[in-house]
Amino acid sequence: MARGARGFFVLAEYLPILLFLIVAGGIGVALLVVGWVFGPRTANKEKSAAYECGFEAFEDARIPFDVRYYLIAILFIIFDLEIAFLFPWAVVFKDIGLVALIEMAIFLALLLLGFLYCWKKGALEWE
Repeated sequence: MARGARGFFVLAEYLPILLFLIVAGGIGVALLVVGWVFGPRTANKEKSAAYECGFEAFEDARIPFDVRYYLIAILFIIFDLEIAFLFPWAVVFKDIGLVALIEMAIFLALLLLGFLYCWKKGALEWE
């Protein structure tokens, strides 16, 4: 078997993936074209008006947000990261040893520090 022929056989193994991408792309483009061709084009005042939460906007969009909004976002990231890292770690807990236990304790201490910061700033208190 020639060296070039071997490369061809390796590339031939990727043919199903290429076909899948072509079919998926074709379906996506076809659906966009069908929607554009057969979709309604009636523009009216209500449909093109800006709205906010189902009613007319009453203030400028560039108003400052309360800092608690960002602190709640930090809390979400803290607990999201904690769960994302704790489950795989718990699955292999018996195999990883004492060093990994210490590393996870440091990780959880840092997350606790972030939680305490949000608590101190009053992110958990609502009016």
